[in-house]
Amino acid sequence: MAKVLITGISGQDGAFLARGLLEKGHEVYGAMRRGSTSKTGRLNELGIRDKINYCTLEVTEFANVQNVLNEIRPDQIYNLAAQSFVADSFQFPHYTSDVNYMGVLNILEAMRILKLDTKLYQASTSEMYGDVLEKPQTEKTPFNPLSPYAISKLGAHSLVVNYRQAYDMFATSGILFNHESELRGLEFVTRKITSWLAEIKLQGKDALPLGNLSSVRDWGYAPEYTDMMIKMLEHDQPDDFVISTNTEYTVRDFLFMAAQEVGFDLHSEGEGLEEKCYDRKTGKLIAYVDPRYFRASDVVYLRGDNAKAQEMLGWKPEILAPEIARRMAIYDLKKAALNTPGL
Repeated sequence: MAKVLITGISGQDGAFLARGLLEKGHEVYGAMRRGSTSKTGRLNELGIRDKINYCTLEVTEFANVQNVLNEIRPDQIYNLAAQSFVADSFQFPHYTSDVNYMGVLNILEAMRILKLDTKLYQASTSEMYGDVLEKPQTEKTPFNPLSPYAISKLGAHSLVVNYRQAYDMFATSGILFNHESELRGLEFVTRKITSWLAEIKLQGKDALPLGNLSSVRDWGYAPEYTDMMIKMLEHDQPDDFVISTNTEYTVRDFLFMAAQEVGFDLHSEGEGLEEKCYDRKTGKLIAYVDPRYFRASDVVYLRGDNAKAQEMLGWKPEILAPEIARRMAIYDLKKAALNTPGL
């Protein structure tokens, strides 16, 4: 049994990861920022809230990081703490950099100074590829970030490589492509789609505003991806791995798949900023393009190649975008029927 510390445990990935580690019999510590309201909704949803040891941790405060790591002395650390919403990184670039880059530096330095024999997993992201220089993207594809979020994550990714090489640390990064689930935050486009469609269907909500419907993503299922995080730290050597499904779908595709599960049969009229999506049965406007949701610089294509993970870790994803859209839509229909807010 390992003693495991998860930063960002209250998020989608943190909750699924904690469940997976508990099922393996590990002792799980959940690091959370101090706040006046409870952040354990996802953990409660999975029925594991009371099975976790909680500690207060602010990754931007080095003394706090060092004290917590010295007290717990974990066998493994999964660093999922981040300002993870790309759009917000344009409004809060300094905060994004402090959390996503300096937070990782603080953890690595604390591990080094305390001489901890600890394995570290760092959550990297496909957003680092940005304006892609190769299709599909592998571990060897050059990075070309397009947002403060992606830049901060690339800096942290490089730090992990450097500390691994310079100090012989077991420090691994997972370059995860987009991964969704019923516990995805409402601010992310997939969950925005499924929750909004359910409310249109059952509560008469107005049409759904979206950004670039032609953006392409490689969407996987979050519980499968957190299982991969565990596999990375169980591997005998630290390394960096692309975690993806090797498939591609547009935002429009995801919208149409989710809409079908909700009971709409969508078709598009117009192009670009003029595109609108109507239900064939009723003629009702369901979704439309709104320029407010375009970013200052936008990543329009991401598709991974997980060959290395398949070969070295024996992993292959089973749940792809159509099934993900179906599961999320069913979940949000139930939420809308009960008139309960989403997580």
